[in-house]
Amino acid sequence: MNTHSLSAPARIVAILAAVWLAGCADVWNDPYPARDRHANVMYTAFLDRPKHLDPVQSYSEDEATFTAQIYEPPLQYHYLKRPYELIPATAQAVPRPRYFDVDGEALPQDAPAEKVAYSLYELSLQPGIRYQPHPAFARVAGGAYRYVPIGEGELKKYRTLADFPDTDTRELTAEDYVYQIKRLAHPRLHSPVFGLMSEYIVGLGELGKRLKSHVDTLPAQARGGWIDLRDFPLEGAEVVDRYIYRIKVKGKYPQFIYWLTMPFFAPMPWEADRFYDQPGMSRNNLSLDWYPVGTGPFMLVENNPNARMVLARNPNFRGERYPCEGEAEDRARGLLVDCGKLLPFVDKVVFTREKEQIPYWNKFRQGYYDLSGISSDSFDQAVQLTGRGDTVLTDEMSAQGIGLLTAVATSDMYMGFNWLDPVVGGVQQDPAARERARKLRQAISIAIDQEEFISIFLNGRGIAAQGPIPPGIFGYRDGQEGVNKLVYQWSGRADDARRRSVDEARRLLAEAGYPGGRDAASGVPLVINLDTTATGVGAKSRVDWLSKQFAKLDIQLVVRSTDYNRFQDKVRKGSVQLFYFGWNADYPDPENFLFLLYGPQGKVRFQGENAANYQNPDYDRLFEQMRNMDNGPERLALIGRMVEILRRDAPWVWGFHPKSYTLQHAWVFNRKPSNVGNNTLKYQRVDPALRARMRSEWNRPVLWPLGVVAVALVALAVVAVRRFRAREWARMLAD
Repeated sequence: MNTHSLSAPARIVAILAAVWLAGCADVWNDPYPARDRHANVMYTAFLDRPKHLDPVQSYSEDEATFTAQIYEPPLQYHYLKRPYELIPATAQAVPRPRYFDVDGEALPQDAPAEKVAYSLYELSLQPGIRYQPHPAFARVAGGAYRYVPIGEGELKKYRTLADFPDTDTRELTAEDYVYQIKRLAHPRLHSPVFGLMSEYIVGLGELGKRLKSHVDTLPAQARGGWIDLRDFPLEGAEVVDRYIYRIKVKGKYPQFIYWLTMPFFAPMPWEADRFYDQPGMSRNNLSLDWYPVGTGPFMLVENNPNARMVLARNPNFRGERYPCEGEAEDRARGLLVDCGKLLPFVDKVVFTREKEQIPYWNKFRQGYYDLSGISSDSFDQAVQLTGRGDTVLTDEMSAQGIGLLTAVATSDMYMGFNWLDPVVGGVQQDPAARERARKLRQAISIAIDQEEFISIFLNGRGIAAQGPIPPGIFGYRDGQEGVNKLVYQWSGRADDARRRSVDEARRLLAEAGYPGGRDAASGVPLVINLDTTATGVGAKSRVDWLSKQFAKLDIQLVVRSTDYNRFQDKVRKGSVQLFYFGWNADYPDPENFLFLLYGPQGKVRFQGENAANYQNPDYDRLFEQMRNMDNGPERLALIGRMVEILRRDAPWVWGFHPKSYTLQHAWVFNRKPSNVGNNTLKYQRVDPALRARMRSEWNRPVLWPLGVVAVALVALAVVAVRRFRAREWARMLAD
């Protein structure tokens, strides 16, 4: 029947019925293209835009989310095994260092560190590994590179990497790894690990000086141009042949092997370095910081860091396979189902920038993000505590099939005392004055109730620290033997350490010369200054809470909030008294935490990572013994002595180790938290069909209000038509 022959009310009903049927068959609020509804894509979000994607400069977690999927260092961590185990990535095997004395004579593996003049690491690469398609490798018929040089006129056509029509690839070689190590010394790149690596890689510091001298001799207009690092030899990084290279390290430094899992030691083809160093490229955001070049499972195909970033499968990836071994419970958790299958599993990973937590959370609940953390605002909606203190999902989350993953991070969050400060520090010449300052620090350490802080501000997501070494790192001790007895008392029951009373803290404060929070000699109230970058929502409540902790001892706390750059400057100059800091593990070794309190790492004197400027000759001596030892009973005993020194000196208020909570939907598989490995996206799998079905169920349009409106419109239309006809009929009768 032609709808034009229907009455007006009937036409309204027909239209609304059509809308209703369409709504039942479709999702109206899907933020992604309809063509991707059943695509093998993972959807997630990011909060902070990455600054550096060049592996020579990148050193933050938000950057590693991307760089670790693109670049491939020679080694990686086993995805499932704990404790963490090193395995090959592009290398054929994990190298075992060879040790040599000052005369170049080989030493046995158990040679003491003082006899080792240098260590030699030889890495053999798997042949046949190829880079992602990239215009830097493109050539013309005669063999010349297609886009080098590139004129200003032609460059105007290229705004993104996708605008270059021609791409190519080539095989990964040993020279690419050596080239990247040399880039650590590049004077324009300012690698954050150049200073540290110069202490270990033979000749790296000297290379930095030679490169700077070379740049200084160039004409001013040429100083920003490409430096061909192949022309500058480096004794500490040598190409043996196409697939083998050696790294020469000063002395014995067992932790160096962990650095070979990090992007700083990923390969860099000289062609890419030259391609991006051409004039005008950076103006179009054509750089390694914007478009990396790697051999990994993914490549960055879209970069809009204010809105969206997209990783796509690298068509040239070598085809690594999913692991078949793990921890005892991994099989029961379904983490070995994909044993031996080719990686990666997903074709694309779409990252959407979310600046606010609430939209992020709502989209996760609707199924538009596959994964989510849990903010404080949504914590009660997601999890609840059982009577035994265990964390479980709420019934609502469980009904949606959502899973919860938790892990204690290999991180320290702490409050540092500046050792150079005459009140809270340890620089006093008079032993009695040093002891009074120590008791002041101990009193403050007891008074600040970390358990209460974790409960109020972290929803219980953390454990109070007993020292600098977090769980999961060799040297961490649990239970009674791991308790800081200066701050806690052990009750005798399992895992029951209780913070010492405020009365004990007040006694220590009085012994420090501040009875009742006043200087015993002058009667002046004790004032402690805390420098912090805390701003925004929740900052005031945290500051108020902290002030109350100091008020327990009648100490006046002055909080000096500042921006991040100013804060860093004050820490560098030592013009702080008390400050908040944190540290995430670079590699799973206690040296990576204990060096934060090593004297020669002092921030003010040596520009190191010891922000507290702590110095204790006994601790430093033990650290120098411990740092180059292999894990074993002897090393563990040294670590125990070092930790006890730190607990007594209290250069930090031992804060907490954060606990991460991650939610995932039922269509996400193979996720296992890792505190040190970042190249984990290749292992993860999604079920697009299940996701599409669940999204459809959770996002059906609520159409009953339209039905109510339709009925009301029809009723009004019927009344209007009847009144119209009645008036017309009355008029006809009158005529």
